[in-house]
Amino acid sequence: MASTSQGWADFYAWQLDRASRTSLSRQIYMQVRSAVLSGALRAGARVPSSRAMALRLGVARASVVSAYEQLLAEGYVDSRHGSGTFISGEVAGLARRRRAPRVIKRAAVPTSARAFPDFERSAVQGEARPFNTGRTLIDARTAETWRSLTHRAVRRLGPNDLGYADPAGLAELRANICDYLRVARAVRCEPDQIVITAGTQQAIDIAIRVLLAPGDEVWVEDPGYPLTHAQLLLAQVQPRAIPVDVVGLMVDVGRRTASRARAVFVTPSHQFPIGVAMSMARRLELLAWARQSGAFIVEDDYTSEFRYSGPALASLQGLDHSEQVIYVGTLNKALFPGLRIGHAVVPRALLPAFIGARYLIDRQPATLQQVVVSEFMQQGHFAAHIRRMRLLYREQRDALAETLTRRAAGRLDVELPDQGMHLVAYLRDGSSDLAIEAAARRAGIVVRAISRFYRAARPRPGLMLGFSGFPRQLIVPAAARLAALVANRGRN
Repeated sequence: MASTSQGWADFYAWQLDRASRTSLSRQIYMQVRSAVLSGALRAGARVPSSRAMALRLGVARASVVSAYEQLLAEGYVDSRHGSGTFISGEVAGLARRRRAPRVIKRAAVPTSARAFPDFERSAVQGEARPFNTGRTLIDARTAETWRSLTHRAVRRLGPNDLGYADPAGLAELRANICDYLRVARAVRCEPDQIVITAGTQQAIDIAIRVLLAPGDEVWVEDPGYPLTHAQLLLAQVQPRAIPVDVVGLMVDVGRRTASRARAVFVTPSHQFPIGVAMSMARRLELLAWARQSGAFIVEDDYTSEFRYSGPALASLQGLDHSEQVIYVGTLNKALFPGLRIGHAVVPRALLPAFIGARYLIDRQPATLQQVVVSEFMQQGHFAAHIRRMRLLYREQRDALAETLTRRAAGRLDVELPDQGMHLVAYLRDGSSDLAIEAAARRAGIVVRAISRFYRAARPRPGLMLGFSGFPRQLIVPAAARLAALVANRGRN
């Protein structure tokens, strides 16, 4: 080894970390690669034989051979038949030029990337603190049934379950969802009109891609769901904020504001965030406008399963005879958010484009979860789960409303919703709901200021509180703390 260059001498001085989780062959590979890229080992330098390297480093020859094979595969060294192995001239030359001083023009963040909303990670729905929204409870019966069905599905997995499948989803699940929607929501559909999605968010994203082009005008509710608004901005369309009153979206204002809109995004059964239900007169008026203007309606029917008084409200889609409504729903809120299964009922004229877009986004929904959900619905467990959760959530809603009303010293108007998984408590004295939101977070309570959800209409300050994901024994003391916080701020 008398001919060893200074670069290899430096390499031999390096100590292997035998206690590291990184294998010895990986450490050797990384050290040689680093020396090539830094210029310590120059182009054409002869690489010691694997036997000599192993002897100098005190390792098994197999570790060195493995490292050399990786370096050769990635082009850091060249093997010359009959001559040996040498540092690659091409890679070393590129590394040398990269180190040469020059003006570097760094890539700027493109405008399209800056358009994505900067969500606060501290406010994501994964937080378990009361009264975060979108959370669910799973009772022991549902949990055990889910485990059993999952184990059975795994045991029965076959080649067809492990390969590519229909991007619209499994036929059995689509049929079960179709049967459920016909009965529970009066949706007019056939199984082949169902497209399985990851949830309402993905379904709305696909609808935007299929229906709209940059510059198109669309109606959105004001106040309304912020993620839908963000998705529309990303698609470079023009959302027009249409106010909502006590009976839903004000269609006459929409006609005056943006009569040539290409679509409207609505939550008619339980308006987000204020919770009102769109009246029958408004529903018929909206459908008439869509027919006259050739526009489509995207109906987001989130939390429709949880209605606490009176008969279930029929879907807007069920009133549509011209196939201009895309009906969007989710099982993530009915069961649990980590499930990531939703659905869209798509007019036949849009089906090829909708399924095509679904295919391009992520090819297909996951097979195993679909099998489990399909069996869960087919065997009647889904309907039983909804009945139990409806009773439980109503008790939790009532406990939250009663505690706030009793403890807030007349400073809150608590709206008791007939449906959904959250309620709204309006501030009587006009206090800043944003300030109370921040103060509540410091006190370990998550509430959402509804003034955040307004675009053009004058906001009515209030707090949105989720009740579905928290047991009564947690709701009552947390609601008492929140009521005291509101009352104290009102006196200050």
